[in-house]
Amino acid sequence: MPTYKYKCDGCAEEFEVQQSIHDDALTVCKKCQGKLTKVFGTVGISFKGSGFYKTDNSTPPKSD
Repeated sequence: MPTYKYKCDGCAEEFEVQQSIHDDALTVCKKCQGKLTKVFGTVGISFKGSGFYKTDNSTPPKSD
């Protein structure tokens, strides 16, 4: 299950929760009943270098 990070607009509390992608986002802080905002971070994977395009590893066509 993915982990989502939330921040409370009222008390600035930050926490992470494991939720299914089908679950509704949390909206109320358990600590102060303030409004929660989902925090988006950087992407955990990046593709660099060769080998990620169809033409990178393909063999050239044979000429007869």
